[in-house]
Amino acid sequence: MDYKIIVDSCGELTGKMKKSGVYTTASLSMLVDGDTIADDASFDQKDFLRRVAASPECPKSSCPSPEEYMKLYEGAEKRVYVVTLSSELSGSYNSAELGRKLFFEEHGDADKQICVFNSRSASVGETLIGMKIQECEENGLGFEETVESVEAYIEEQHTYFVLENLDTLRKNGRLTGIKSFVASALNIKPVMGSTPQGTICQLGQARGIKRALVKMADQIARDACDTAGKVLAIAHCNCPERAREVERMLLDRMKVKTSFIVDTAGISTMYANDGGIIVVI
Repeated sequence: MDYKIIVDSCGELTGKMKKSGVYTTASLSMLVDGDTIADDASFDQKDFLRRVAASPECPKSSCPSPEEYMKLYEGAEKRVYVVTLSSELSGSYNSAELGRKLFFEEHGDADKQICVFNSRSASVGETLIGMKIQECEENGLGFEETVESVEAYIEEQHTYFVLENLDTLRKNGRLTGIKSFVASALNIKPVMGSTPQGTICQLGQARGIKRALVKMADQIARDACDTAGKVLAIAHCNCPERAREVERMLLDRMKVKTSFIVDTAGISTMYANDGGIIVVI
């Protein structure tokens, strides 16, 4: 293989992506009650959710170091593409970029091209970007053409989510500038989304999770354009039936090229919390 795609572990890989041999994961880690939990193949979602529920402290995350990214850039592949969490939400992008600069300082040109994409999203937003890179490569596009095509795709991508609670996002400073919610008292569930810059914004709210999901589906349908050629991606945290219902609602409202559902990996599980739904198109 002349290329590889590195996706930080906030991006979920489908079974097909894992089998392709194209993808490598840059693992973040979580800290719960003093225990460090790697976001890799060993991650146990149910055990992690249990630990978080039992802990009086808010879990925290840390991104791969530049040195870890440097190691991932090594290998025979001539073209390396990296997809990270939004730079507004994590240090993963900056770490990957610094790792890229250090790699070339150490190896010279090394007959290798490396591009780090700031997804301006998370979770399945990263997944879709990885799939777009693979599609470009399989269609024979050169490195620069692929980068240009993927950057254009990122510009058009939209991320939405509804969570049972926003505690982890708020306590870790990811909701800067967003008003506090009286969610617990009134069962208000906000409909959230990403800004073009990759920060989090509120799009609406509803009383109860079911109404919030309907409101999110309506919002996605209003925002969506030219969806017939697009892929709809849904990630869920321990709620597959809810994810299937959201998929059904969306497919009733729009035509898409294809759709898929994945369970959240570690970092997405930490921020989505039990019952969270993330949609990207």
